[in-house]
Amino acid sequence: MKVHTTAIVNGEFADKYGKRGSQFSPNGMPTYSIPFEITDAPEGVQSFAVVLEDKDAITASGFVWIHWLISDLKRTVVAENDSISAQDYTQGANSWASVLGKFDIDEASYYGGMAPPNCRHRYELIVYALDTVLDLPRGFRFNDLHFAMQGHILASASVMGTYDV
Repeated sequence: MKVHTTAIVNGEFADKYGKRGSQFSPNGMPTYSIPFEITDAPEGVQSFAVVLEDKDAITASGFVWIHWLISDLKRTVVAENDSISAQDYTQGANSWASVLGKFDIDEASYYGGMAPPNCRHRYELIVYALDTVLDLPRGFRFNDLHFAMQGHILASASVMGTYDV
């Protein structure tokens, strides 16, 4: 299985997908989501789960920052800025709904773009092919997704790019 995004050019996410973009939530969270395509998925896939995370956020926040969580995705192409209006998959709460982000779960249950505060960070988009539909509620947390996927992952693929201050 493979995942590809046109949001990464020469190893960097384009400005529009983060804090140098032009689309933000009322509280200032970047909301213009990245496009991606899944290819060569294994037989038996019932749904995909997606995580966009920033492990380098540990240097600023003390924990891995989750930018986007998706469960029950049943298509292989997600268009640019899809997160804001998608109705055919479930989105979980990103880390903007944390003590540091101070958003409530409802306003952070979609794509929350890149905004590194201290240095260039690496952002990894990870897609999991699952043999089931997870049926998690909107606003689920990363740990809910992690434990629900156990024993159901057929394959995974990832792509990584950077975004700087």
